[in-house]
Amino acid sequence: MTQLPPPVRTGRPQQQPQQDPGQFAFRPASKAGRKARLSIQGMSGSGKTWTGLGIAHGLSEGRKFAVIDTEKGAASLYAGIGGIEFDTCPMDRYDPRDLIRVLDSAAAAGYPTVFVDSLTHFWKGTDGTLDQVEKASSKYGGNKFAGWKDGTPIQNDMVAAILDYPGHVVCSMRSYTEWVLENGRPQRVGMRPEQRKGIEYEFDVAVAMDVENTLEVLKSRCPALNRQVIKRPSGARDIAGPLLAWLNSTPEPAAEQ
Repeated sequence: MTQLPPPVRTGRPQQQPQQDPGQFAFRPASKAGRKARLSIQGMSGSGKTWTGLGIAHGLSEGRKFAVIDTEKGAASLYAGIGGIEFDTCPMDRYDPRDLIRVLDSAAAAGYPTVFVDSLTHFWKGTDGTLDQVEKASSKYGGNKFAGWKDGTPIQNDMVAAILDYPGHVVCSMRSYTEWVLENGRPQRVGMRPEQRKGIEYEFDVAVAMDVENTLEVLKSRCPALNRQVIKRPSGARDIAGPLLAWLNSTPEPAAEQ
């Protein structure tokens, strides 16, 4: 098992020479080659795994995809249903650097889509980010790691690997009910994923599911999915379909004046 190294203090960086403005060039904006990045959060029984498999199947357009399984084989129980085919890599240790290595292996194998079920374990599971920070804090002194809980280097590298994957990526996350005190009484303010705070900003689409298997789109860069609420969704039809149509569309030419 690896542990985080002690932090290294560095001096203030030297001022860099000014860049030649001619080095920077603009080009027309395009989605060409862009792949989907989607997160799906919810409590146990909300349908995260089944819906995530459907989305991955749809994004893969019927081809076999990869599942990185931290849920003790839960995804494999659905293998073959509705024609869904996938290969699985089970994991029981959750060092984020291992997730980077598995993503590299999936890319080398050419999987069009990877479904990480679930990303939560790489945050708070055995050898996950919080576990490693706690062990490093005990070894090197807690005050040195006080600011690392929400943005450790290994967590940042893991997110970068997800964003850099050459195919589509779907990640499920466990969630819990978040409460605040108002006038001395607890009030429910919503659901929060069990991952680094703000993780949903890293994805093009973030959805949440409740125990009634209702899906709510929390955030979407895809206009067709914005603020959608779907009861018992078909992941391939209701989510992957609009996503692929958006990613594959080309900008309409500007109207002549």
